[in-house]
Amino acid sequence: MNSIKIIPSKLKGKVIIPPSKSLLHRAIISASLCNDEKSKINNLIFSDDIKATIGGMRSLGAEISISKNKVYIKGNNLIKQNPLINCMESGSSLRFLIPVGLALTSSLSFTGSKKLFERPLDVYYDIFKKQNINYKISENLLYINGNFSSGNFKIPGNVSSQFISGLLFSLPLLEGDSEISIIGNLESNAYVDLSVEVLNKFGINIERNDKIFYIRGGQSYKSCEYSVEGDYSQAAFFLVANELGNEIECLGLNKASKQGDKEIINIINMFKDSNDIIIDASQIPDLVPIITVLAALKENCTTTIINAHRLRIKESDRLKAVTTEMNKLGACVRETKDGLIINGKASLIGGTSVNSWNDHRIAMSLAIAATRCKSDIILEDYLAINKSYPHFWNDYKSIGGAAIELNNRQ
Repeated sequence: MNSIKIIPSKLKGKVIIPPSKSLLHRAIISASLCNDEKSKINNLIFSDDIKATIGGMRSLGAEISISKNKVYIKGNNLIKQNPLINCMESGSSLRFLIPVGLALTSSLSFTGSKKLFERPLDVYYDIFKKQNINYKISENLLYINGNFSSGNFKIPGNVSSQFISGLLFSLPLLEGDSEISIIGNLESNAYVDLSVEVLNKFGINIERNDKIFYIRGGQSYKSCEYSVEGDYSQAAFFLVANELGNEIECLGLNKASKQGDKEIINIINMFKDSNDIIIDASQIPDLVPIITVLAALKENCTTTIINAHRLRIKESDRLKAVTTEMNKLGACVRETKDGLIINGKASLIGGTSVNSWNDHRIAMSLAIAATRCKSDIILEDYLAINKSYPHFWNDYKSIGGAAIELNNRQ
């Protein structure tokens, strides 16, 4: 297993924050559905998840060429039959592309890691049953055959917003108008807003009235040039690092962004003003690992994270993962059924080995935690960062992070 030794050190300098992975997924899919001219997407990062979405749209027939940090895409009237789409470990790619693929062809298959298919797809299975669409799933293969139709869709609000976004991408392509009604409170609402924003940029009109989305059928995607802003989900690691005594300037962020994880700025400010904090994670699940690091290092502060149940079905069980690994470093973190209770300390001990659980956000959170440890740590499976931020370790070292790869050692 690949490992890296991290020596506690102060981080200081400038980091160009990578482009938003969420916006990149959405822009690549939208551009691939344009049949007029080529679209150009600026500010590309070729992470594993983005590779999966690019590969998926190519499998459906899109022409995609990459030049440095730009990508050129033409839909070319997607008509490939019986495509096999490899989503690798990307839950976003799988949930976005299932309905998109069905809107283009009546027979297709998806593959990927075994872990990927352990993540819930029941929302789509329910739709398949109602529309008499056949599907068969094995360990790491999903086969689908049938005709996807417009209509009225009732989606629980407490499941991944990726299901809603997947329908928003696909329903405009079908004959007939559709309606999506959200049952209960919509969690990760900001991600749906991002989908609507990107769709509008590519010529698709989505109307929304609170929990109801109205989608006119027979629409056409229009090509454009799209520049992807910096990712607040990734900036969060460095913004928290600043609050823990480091000095990092984050470049490339849009202060007017609609990204939900921009909330990290408000959360950091909460820790400046209170010693008893409750954080509702229903809208910001991806921030929980790095918030845990921040909370663990706020002495005499008790932080309770609630409504984080969906973290148990991410790349890892993130509640269990971050609790286990932070406690190894000397933190005081306790799991609840749907969250965490964290009692802050002045510093962490370190002097041990921790594991990323093959989860990019756990790996990067532990790298920030290491800056406040008294002794070195060994981080196992450190290349999990390739899923979203493949040059994280280069950036980390460029601002003073002391990290030594131990790839070839036992």
